[in-house]
Amino acid sequence: MTERVAIVTGGASGIGRACVERFVEQGYGVVVIDRDADAFDWLGDDDRHVAVSAGDVTDQATNESAVALAIERFGRLDVAVFNAGVSMGGDLIELPIEEFDRAMDVNVRAVALGLRAVVPTMRDQGDGGRIVVTASTSGIGADPRMWAYNTSKAAVINLARAAAVDLGADGITVNAVCPGPTETAMTSGLSAMPEVHDELRRRIPLQRWGRPEEVAAMIAFVASSDASFVNGAVIPVDGGITANTGQFSPGSRG
Repeated sequence: MTERVAIVTGGASGIGRACVERFVEQGYGVVVIDRDADAFDWLGDDDRHVAVSAGDVTDQATNESAVALAIERFGRLDVAVFNAGVSMGGDLIELPIEEFDRAMDVNVRAVALGLRAVVPTMRDQGDGGRIVVTASTSGIGADPRMWAYNTSKAAVINLARAAAVDLGADGITVNAVCPGPTETAMTSGLSAMPEVHDELRRRIPLQRWGRPEEVAAMIAFVASSDASFVNGAVIPVDGGITANTGQFSPGSRG
């Protein structure tokens, strides 16, 4: 039995994968949820610390199965990282409303389902728990032609806050980590547009995009005992982009 056990959704790549790798390095047992069970070849043969649960996080059964797998394989559940998400852009009028529904379904409803799946076990264990939601700086402010994504990420931030208020008495903390521009598969489309990619870079005070492992480091901290009094927080990991008014690129000199 491992000392600490985590569930990570959307763990096949990007920030989710970086979280899995960091937790394993720290000696966790990890249950990874992703729709693509074939996307875990990077795990190699080390299945002593990682169990894969293929499924759609918008399905309640997927979330409940992951909790059951954590108990079966590792004996307990201490941390849940709700990281799975989708992004889309489009005109307010022209984007099909089904795309908005999909953003809300994956980015918000799936987190609610995840909460409902993990909280009873954490309560029953009696020693609290850590829940971290991967939100976005796009939930703190708005981006052009990203209204569906902006709305979903703003909603999941307040879902995390509401859960923090409701679950605090159980010793369960809930926090939202908000990545800024980060080099992942989800943002690869922007990487293919050098002018857009570079414009975003110029608006980041650190003058570079983030790396998945940098976001995972904050998630791992919030999930640790060192963050025992951090609850209901909204934490940007964005190189300072939310500190910028957006009127000028930080790299410019007047």
